[in-house]
Amino acid sequence: MDPVCDVLVIGGGIAGLSLVSELAGRRSGGSGVVLAESEPVLAHHTSGRSAEQLTPSYGPPPVRELTALTVAALLDPRPAPPRPLAWPSSKVLVGTVDQLRAESAPGTQELSRAALVELCPELACSPAELVQAGRLDTSSVRTDAAALVAWHRDRAAAAGVRILTGAPVTALDADDGGFTVTAGPHRLRARRVVDAAGAWADGVASLAGAAPLGLRPLRRTAALVRLAKPLAPDHPMVVAADHRWYYRRHGDGALVSPCEAVPSEPCDALPVAEDVEDLVAILNAVTSLGITGVVRAWTGLRTESPDGVPVCGFDPDVPGLLWLAGQSGYGFQTSSAMARAAADLLLEDAVGPWCSPGTAAALDPARFRR
Repeated sequence: MDPVCDVLVIGGGIAGLSLVSELAGRRSGGSGVVLAESEPVLAHHTSGRSAEQLTPSYGPPPVRELTALTVAALLDPRPAPPRPLAWPSSKVLVGTVDQLRAESAPGTQELSRAALVELCPELACSPAELVQAGRLDTSSVRTDAAALVAWHRDRAAAAGVRILTGAPVTALDADDGGFTVTAGPHRLRARRVVDAAGAWADGVASLAGAAPLGLRPLRRTAALVRLAKPLAPDHPMVVAADHRWYYRRHGDGALVSPCEAVPSEPCDALPVAEDVEDLVAILNAVTSLGITGVVRAWTGLRTESPDGVPVCGFDPDVPGLLWLAGQSGYGFQTSSAMARAAADLLLEDAVGPWCSPGTAAALDPARFRR
């Protein structure tokens, strides 16, 4: 059996990688930290299929606060990475006046239809009854998901964090001294375990005797498409207020999504061709984007908690088991703040004052056991 580690993080997506990176930055070396990822490569599932847009006006209030904190951290990362991790990139929500009123958030700017069409000329042909106005968020940023994953991995590895790939956790036995863990070919002793297993988080926790939180994996498809005419380099991301589609510039083409949220079993999700075809037809009908073909498509699983707010906190019934899960579609945009909260709990037993008490309480998994 391998030597005892202080913290074992299960899951090599953006949640787990952000945490080991944060721990590496706080400790005198990361030799007491191990990360176990079931796949042969890190960030293989949802974290490798991100829309790469971080929007402080998107999500419930706790998510918005965590997003603002994450955006600030990624715009000024310490230590500086080889290339930028994030940069300003506006987003505009479009729809009817009633839809936009229901989706209003602090820091966003109302746009008339005329102002919206001036910003996004391809919407001039949109039916006036469907696209009446817009709401602009200039605090939104774009991120380079691959660069961010690599930065966290390299920062953790340089500090001595041991990263195991191809190591699915099949046994997680809790006792008074911590946990005995089987992760692929490895046998470990861990004083504390962090469940950052994404769509598999409920199943992993059950191995330790914890009750499930009721996390729901939901399908979300995206595709890269060719356009008859490229969008302007500073073109904002455009999102339908009824959550039926979005698109943003990607090189000479666009990244598009039908924004579906279809329940799924934990799996390596694959796109449904009809979903992509229907989306292309809709976007060609309501815009003048002129989509001429699909380059490639993919699907990820957004794992949602019962109340739609991420989970970060110790399990109330299994000592030493910390949940870091349920990030839904907010994984990248809350990643740095969620990692900071998890590290606070592991090292200080409380989330620090940088986070509001209301948000810290909203993340507690005990809310689902009351």
